[in-house]
Amino acid sequence: MKPIFVRGISNQFRLTLAIMMSVVLLVANERLEPYRQSLASFLSPIQYLANVPGAVLDWSAESLATRNMLAKQNKDLLRQQLLMSERLQRFEHLRQENDRLRALLGSPLHMDSRKVVAEVMEVASDPFHHYVVVNHGAGSGVFVGQPVVDAQGIVGQVVQVNELTARVLLISDESHGIPVRITRNDVRLVAKGIGRIDEIELQYVAKSTDIEAGDLIVSSGLGKRFPEGYPVARITDVTREDGQSYAKVRAKPLAALDRVRYLLLIWPDIDATKNREDDAANAASINGHEGSQTSSDSNEAPKSTSEASNEVTPTKPEQESQS
Repeated sequence: MKPIFVRGISNQFRLTLAIMMSVVLLVANERLEPYRQSLASFLSPIQYLANVPGAVLDWSAESLATRNMLAKQNKDLLRQQLLMSERLQRFEHLRQENDRLRALLGSPLHMDSRKVVAEVMEVASDPFHHYVVVNHGAGSGVFVGQPVVDAQGIVGQVVQVNELTARVLLISDESHGIPVRITRNDVRLVAKGIGRIDEIELQYVAKSTDIEAGDLIVSSGLGKRFPEGYPVARITDVTREDGQSYAKVRAKPLAALDRVRYLLLIWPDIDATKNREDDAANAASINGHEGSQTSSDSNEAPKSTSEASNEVTPTKPEQESQS
C-alpha cells in the first residue's frame, strides 16, 4: 500500500545544495559580469516598450491641455525668464570679474564641458539601494564614474553602462561618498549617503569645526570625479555631544532625488584636466632638479677646522627657514 504523504527532499540536503550554489556564484561573480551586461543590453528594448504607455499618456495629457492652462504656464515662464535674465546679467558681471582675478593670479580658466540631457526610465524598487536608469548608454559615450546633475545640484554618478542605458547611483545611497566643501569658509569634508532619499551625512567632522545649520556645501573637485563648485546639499542639523570626538552633521540634498525626471550627464573638461596634469608634471620635474642640485652641493669638499669654528651654528627655526 502506498503512503498517503510522500516524503520529499530532506532539509539537510536542501541546505547543502544552497550553500554549494552560493559558493559557486561567489567564485564566478566576476566571470559572469560580461554575461550580465549582455543580458541587460538585450533587455533594454523591453524597458523602452514598458515606457510606451506612460509616454502615450503624457502625450495625451499635453494634447488635451486647456487654453487657460497654457496661458497660465506661458505667463509663469515669462516671469521666470525675466528673473533668470536679471540673474544672468549679475552672473555675467561676476564672470568678468572672475576672469580678471584669474588673469592676475595666473590661474587657468575652467572651460565649458560637454553635457547631454537624459531621461529617467526606471527607479530602483529595492529600498536598500538608491539608483535610477537613464536612456543613454555606451552608444552615447557614457562611461562609468560619470557625474550626473539636475537643475538643483548633483544627483550621483554612473556605476553601470550598457549599450542603450546606464545606471546612476544616487548620492543618498549608503555606498556613495563625495568630497565637498562649505562655501562660507571653504572647510573640506566628505558627504556620504545613509540610505535616506532626503538626507545625507558629513563624516568625521571635528567638534571644533566652524559649521552650522544653513551652510551650503558644494563639490570640492578632489578625487577628479565630480567637477568643482556644483551644489550638493544644505546643512540641516549639527549635534555636538559630550564624550564624542566628532560632531553629527546631517544635510538635505538640493537635488530632487525622489522625483527626478530629467538629468544632465557631464563630460569632464579634457583640456583643463590635461593642463592640471602638465602643471603637476612640471612641478615634479622642478622638485627633482632642486633635489639633485642640493645633493650635488652636499658632496662638496668639507671646510677646514678654522673655518668651521668661525661659523655660528644656526638655530632650529633658522635651519627650517633655510631649508
